[in-house]
Parts: sequence; C-alpha cells; structure tokens
Amino acid sequence: QVQLVQSGGGSVEAGGSTRLSCAVSTYTYGTMAWYRQAPGKQREAVAAFAPDGRTFYDDSVKERFTISKDNAKNTLYLQMNSLKPEDSAVYFCAAGSLGSWVVPKLYKYWGQGTQVTVSS
Repeated sequence: QVQLVQSGGGSVEAGGSTRLSCAVSTYTYGTMAWYRQAPGKQREAVAAFAPDGRTFYDDSVKERFTISKDNAKNTLYLQMNSLKPEDSAVYFCAAGSLGSWVVPKLYKYWGQGTQVTVSS
C-alpha cells in the first residue's frame, strides 16, 4: 500500500514563505501534484510534476510557488513564496495520475492534508 505523508505548512504572514513536503512510501509511476481546498470550495489543482520532469502550475500560483521532487528521497515539495491570504487552504499531495494533472479523480493516492493559513 502506497502512503503519502505530508509535513510543513502552518501559519504564515502575508508575503511570507513556507514549504510543504510529501514523502512517498513506495515508488509509484505517474504525475504527482499538490491540490488545495479552502472551506466551502472545491479541491483545486495547484501544481504538478510529471514523470518526464515537466512541471505545471495554476495561474494563481505561477511565479510564486515551485514544485520539485527529490527522487533519492522519494519526496515531493512545494515551495510557497509571496503568500497571500487567498492561498489559505488545506493542501494535499497526490500521486499516480496517468492523465490530466487537473483531474483529482485520476490520482490513485492522497496525502492526509496539511493546513496553510496566511494572515494579512
């Protein structure tokens, strides 16, 4: 059973930075991604890391967030800079998609979620 264990996040002031980590217990092929869900809203795709190394970002986080992957540690990261209050949400990592990175139901595995709160 593949497990995704998240760490990082917490409370940050607007304009600040934080980094999320997602450690994967067993190698699994496919796109890995970060999603977020704010209260009363649908889960939305934030960034993704494809098997060929390509990265994808939602327009709302381009130039501010960076997704990366350490293959030796089997860990996915999301560096979040210039944070805004509207970035506040529970962030989830996901793994195992063989299709579009923005379709959540295509991911086989999900992390437990971690809260990021950005205060103004």
